[in-house]
Formats: sequence, structure tokens, C-alpha cells
Amino acid sequence: MQIKPRQHLLDIWQAMARHSFDQGEWVWGEWGGRSSVADAEQLLCLLYPATEIPAFRLDDPDTTQQDVRQALKRAGGRPDIPAGLVTAATRFMRTHTGDDQEPTFAGGHYFGSADETAEITEEQRRLGVVDSFARSITLCLATLGFLKVYETRTRRGDIRKAIAELRQMTGNRLTAAMVSLLRSFTVNAFDTESGQGRALTELLGQGRLSQRQVLGKFQSRFRPLRAALVESLFLGIDIEEGLKDESQLFECGWAWSLVRDAPEVDTGEPVGPQPEGIANPVPYLYFTVVALDGIQDLFSDRTLTLGLLNAEQQKLTEALRLRWELTQQYWSGIARFDDERWPLEDIPWRTTGQRLESEYFSLSVAAILVHDLMRRRATDDDLTRTVRVMERLAERGRITSRMTRDDPTVHELHTVGVQLPLQGSERLGPPMTWAMTDFSAQLLKRTVQMCTLSRNLASHERLLRLAEDVFDHMWRRRIRDGEGVGLWDDVHCAYPGAAVHKGRLPVSWSITERVTEVMVQAHGMYRRPPIRSLELTQQARALLSECAHLLGNEQLEPAPSDGGRHGMQLRNIEIMLRRARGLVDEQPGTACALTLDVLGQLDSLARAREAADGGV
Repeated sequence: MQIKPRQHLLDIWQAMARHSFDQGEWVWGEWGGRSSVADAEQLLCLLYPATEIPAFRLDDPDTTQQDVRQALKRAGGRPDIPAGLVTAATRFMRTHTGDDQEPTFAGGHYFGSADETAEITEEQRRLGVVDSFARSITLCLATLGFLKVYETRTRRGDIRKAIAELRQMTGNRLTAAMVSLLRSFTVNAFDTESGQGRALTELLGQGRLSQRQVLGKFQSRFRPLRAALVESLFLGIDIEEGLKDESQLFECGWAWSLVRDAPEVDTGEPVGPQPEGIANPVPYLYFTVVALDGIQDLFSDRTLTLGLLNAEQQKLTEALRLRWELTQQYWSGIARFDDERWPLEDIPWRTTGQRLESEYFSLSVAAILVHDLMRRRATDDDLTRTVRVMERLAERGRITSRMTRDDPTVHELHTVGVQLPLQGSERLGPPMTWAMTDFSAQLLKRTVQMCTLSRNLASHERLLRLAEDVFDHMWRRRIRDGEGVGLWDDVHCAYPGAAVHKGRLPVSWSITERVTEVMVQAHGMYRRPPIRSLELTQQARALLSECAHLLGNEQLEPAPSDGGRHGMQLRNIEIMLRRARGLVDEQPGTACALTLDVLGQLDSLARAREAADGGV
């Protein structure tokens, strides 16, 4: 199924309008109770495309395009849509603000209990989670960009007042989310003889290297990064001492929430009292990937161009960017630790902190590697090997291969998902879990990212085919009846042998938002120049040379008495050749097509002249 970003986004928005608007008023999904993560994802399904794709802009009612208005007609008329989004965003900010008037980042119903006989406590449900911190950064930046334009387009006094209030709340939430991400970052140092140390050395050694060889190679490869972590980050005494000891291994990234005993971040912004952390200082691959995605929005071209950050937020951005870069370097180095056989190629990945293994963790490591490949100049070998990993993950995840009888993969990756234990949550009640059911959506997202990155024709073609296969799988999983029709996620539609959901099928805003995000990425991919073929470029230049010579020869001949049609045809040929010369470097295939057309026209003129000469 070909990915058509514009048409598919319009389909999603039409389904969003049916589900999320009632007589022009925004309606929150109430299944399972409220969650700051789910509410942010629901809003982002509209705000993210509206602020990233010019054709989907909603902040200037006079420029809203006809098909966009038609898709959102349930949300109201052209001037009503942006006003409704201001109201919805304001309600979000107020709902997820505590009694102390400070932003809250509760996981809510996204948290689960590891003990089937015990419900998690209300205090646990109110705990902040990295998923919410990162989503809030993306949402706040999209909201601030939206308000910056809409404020200049509306003359309604009540709307201007609401915009001013919303901007203040959004700025506060953005700062609080950035501070929380800084306090959720952690470095975990451990001895090689510990259980975690043995697990990491086995993962890196791949049965080919001894523990001593792994440690020596680890020390050599990560010595500069270890020094950068010690010198650049305020980590606390115990971690800092552990990092300085080169006989110890380490991991870095984001925990699931604020880390226990994390120092407060000194900032002049009004973020209020910074809550105590509860999470163990152990990085999680899933939350690390989520954090990396959110942080990169802080220094995107759009954020910088619109000037969405104040001076204090820019300082926090630099601190987060440093962690962003160091984390990518670390996990990219771990994924490609041995040149002959990457640990990433040994699927499924085994985590050292939680002692779990799953294709989802392989995808998480691949996602960080994709981040790193986008940041630096990737080699063709890096791309080719990563493409193969993606293809294998799609096959093992039963996306490009058939489901077997009583297939546990569908249950473990798509219906129930990977259950991630949240270490440290047991201090407030039953041990908590976090379910990851978005394997297919994440695979699609990373594949499209790599499509955008790749400038190698063979790799690009493989990635595009894989992206279309995964998208076809995702499109089949849309809900077919009920409130959420046209949205996600009905796993049974793609896997008829899977267990059928009992009762009303809830909308998964997590997966719906990720598919929406993929459409934005695909739009950017198609907006980029096509990959240039050196062979086609050489052929186009050879054709241009022949065309120029034959045209010059034709212009030497006397013009026939045809009322000037011959001269007009030659002028059109000159225009086509000028166009072909301008495209030969960027679009050699198009240049070839134009020159072939010119050659055909010149041959027709030559044959007509020969026929006339023969008649004389």
C-alpha cells in the first residue's frame, strides 16, 4: 500500500473530528480514566500536523484549504476550528495542573499493576512519567507555534485573552517538562562481576570475546564518553566515583520517572517545588527513546526560526542536548560494538537492567541508532546492516510473515505487549508496569526516518518497500465500528487468529498519534529531492550533448514557409533543453525524459525536411 501522506492525514483528521468533537466542542477520551500522556497524544494528532505541514495549517483561517475544512467540518466552521483548539489546549493545561498550580505529568491509566490481585494506588497513578515529560515538550512547542500565528489573525478580544493565558500556562509546562527530563536522566555504573555486568559482557561478547576482551574494548571505545559524562554532568557522588573507575561498566539514558535522590535543577523559571524522585537509577531503553524524540524538537529548525524558547529555556535545552548527544553515542556504540557481528543483529535484544528480552528492545536500540545515523554522516555499510535488522524485525514481529497457530508473538508484541516493570514504584504500593503495544507503529516510524536519511538507491528502495508493507499492516488495524471508527487500534483486523477484545474497543491514542507522526515524516520525505543516480546523470549529460549538437545543426537549415511554426517549435525545444540542463544534477531521470522528447522532435523535423527535399 503506497503511503499517501496528504490523503491519509485527511482520513485520520476526519475520524478525529467524528470522535473528538461534539457540536464543535472538544471531547476527551475517558476510557480507563484520564492520563496526561493520552490527552497530550490526542491533541497532538491535530496540532502536530497543523504546525509541521503548511498545507494543514489551522492557525490562519483565511488560508485553511478546502479539503482540510471538509475533513474537520464536524469541528465547526473555518474560524471556529482554531478557537476550539485554543479551548481544548487550555482545558488540557488546567486539567493537568496540581493544587499548587504547578504542571502535573501523571501516567494515570497507562500504569498497570504487576500484581493481578492488587490495584495500584491513586498516589501511584499521579506519578510523573518520562513519556509525559517528552510528549509535553512536543505539545507545548506545537501550541506555542500555533498561538504565535493565530494571535495575529484573530480580532476577538476573548480569544486574545485566552491566548495570553494559554501561552503562560504552556510556557510553564514546557519548562517543568524540561526540568523533569533533566532529573530523570541517569547513569548506572556496575561491576563486571555483578549480574548486570555479566549480562552486558555476554551481550557485547556475542560468544566470540572473553569478559577480559570485552572490558578492554569497552574501556577503549567509551573512555572519551566516560570523561564527558563525568566532566559535563552533575551526577552525584556515588555515580561520579563509579564512572571514574574504568574497571566498571556503565549505561546511560532515562529512567521511567524522576530518579530517586536526583538533585534539583537550578532555574529562574517558576516551576515550583521540585518533587522527590522515586525511580531506581536504571536507564530504560523505551523511555530513553521517547526522551530522545521529545528533546530533538527543542532544537528543530522550526523552534529556532519562530523563537519559541526564552533565555532560561535555551539554557535547559543545551543541558538536555548534551545528554541527548552522549546517550546516542553510547547506545550507537553498544549496538555496533563488534564490527564483525553487531550486538544489534543478535535478535532479540536482552536488557541488562530489567533482565528482559524482546524484539521490542531490539527496535528501541535500532531507533537510537537511527537517531545517531541522522545526526552524523552514516556509511553505506551502517545503513545496509540497519535495513536488514528492520526487515528481520518486521518478519519476527509477524508483520511481513504470517501468524502461526497459537502464535505467542502476536500476544507479546501487539495485544498485551511487553510489560515493563517500573523499578522503584513498589515504594508507594504494588509494583507497577508499563505496557508497550506499539511495536508496529514504532517500526513504521523508524523505517520512514531511515527512508528520509538514506541516499543510497538500493537501501532506499528496500526501506520504502518495507515502510509500505508495515503501513499496509497498520492501516488494516483501524477500528471499523463504534466511536473510534477510522482510528487505532484493532489488532484482530490484522490477526484474525488473535483474541477478540471484549466490550467496546477503546481508541489507542498512543498508536494513533504515532501513525499521525509518521504521515508528517513521510510528507517531509517526499518533499526532499529524489536520490540522484550517477549513471543517469552521465546518461542525461550525454543526451544533452547530442541534443545541443542536433539543435545547432537544425538551426543552420533554412526555415520552411509554414507561417512561423518551425521557428516556434525550435524555441520550445530550446526551453525544454534549458529546463533539462537545470535539472540534470538534481533530477537526472527527468532530464533524460525531457532530452528524449527533444530528440524525438528534432528527428521529426529532420525527417520532414528529408521528405520535402526528396519531393523536389
